[in-house]
Amino acid sequence: MKKIFLFILLFNILFSVNLFAAKNLYLSYKKIPSNVYKNQKFEVVIKALITTDNFDKLSTTFTNSSNITVLNSNSEWEKISNDTYENSYYFKVKAGNFKLPDIEVKLWSNDSLIDVSELSATPIRYSDIGKGDERFSNIIADNILLKAYKTKQYNNKEALTIIDIDALNSNLEDFKLKNIEEQGISNLKEWEGTQNLVYYFVTPIYQKNLIFTYYNSMTKSFKDVKIPLILQNELVSTQTDLNPNDSTFERYKKVAAIVIFVFLFILLIWKRNKWFLILTLISFIIAILYNLPNSKGVVKKDSFVYILPTKNSTIFFKVENEQKVEVLQRKNGFIKVLGLDNDFIGWIKDESFGEN
Repeated sequence: MKKIFLFILLFNILFSVNLFAAKNLYLSYKKIPSNVYKNQKFEVVIKALITTDNFDKLSTTFTNSSNITVLNSNSEWEKISNDTYENSYYFKVKAGNFKLPDIEVKLWSNDSLIDVSELSATPIRYSDIGKGDERFSNIIADNILLKAYKTKQYNNKEALTIIDIDALNSNLEDFKLKNIEEQGISNLKEWEGTQNLVYYFVTPIYQKNLIFTYYNSMTKSFKDVKIPLILQNELVSTQTDLNPNDSTFERYKKVAAIVIFVFLFILLIWKRNKWFLILTLISFIIAILYNLPNSKGVVKKDSFVYILPTKNSTIFFKVENEQKVEVLQRKNGFIKVLGLDNDFIGWIKDESFGEN
């Protein structure tokens, strides 16, 4: 009986050792915030301890989450030492009742599963900031740098400003200025935690500056960014002349065409010469062409209006609804249009133009 007891005891010990040895993957949080904010991008660093060399990849899945987005779910694991790997995952919170996902990591060798470990979600506090701040731009960042800004006359009452911003560990895709109707993203790039945003907005022509705030996640405080609205003596559509219909040169051309026609018509009646008849007909056609009203049409919904008729031109704004326009000029596959409802001028692509 004693021998049987010792055999069972030895078997249990060996079985326990084998179980321990069979575990090849251990997970832990290396970095996780204690508090996050609405729309904030934040980093969670996962550490994986691996006790075997017989593997070729790690895979990660996220489950049981709510009101949160994983921004880089396919991020590759990085080897830190012989038995340690790390991965930095970025998340974005959508609402206060969010839940961080459970993180499951699998260890593979030639498509054969070696081990699985799961890291349960840990609670994180949530804050919704900037509610009562009319200058708050929805941005939470470690730092923001206003690299460049430029303001031009947009129409008789408004100015267009384009700004170029760099931000570290931010959510620049949520950037928005309050109490401004026309605004939008012209370009957004991201690399290694840094974002670059080119943004446009339209303000009254008399406004001399604009201030927006962002929340600095390093100093835990709101910071002001001031944009001087220094109006340049340029008009946006041609850099020199907003509406070619209103230019002195255009008016002279129209009047001159009519004057020449009238002069030739008088000579035709006086001389009764066939050559004057031909010249009179030509001048009549030219006068009609110069003085014909511009054709009209519409800019289709969701079309972009550009500063210049070039592929790399800055976008003014996106047309939210179909807009009635007058055609001013055609060039390089673009059409220069004058808005009949809200008095804007810019270039659109040919495919954005439609008939009434």
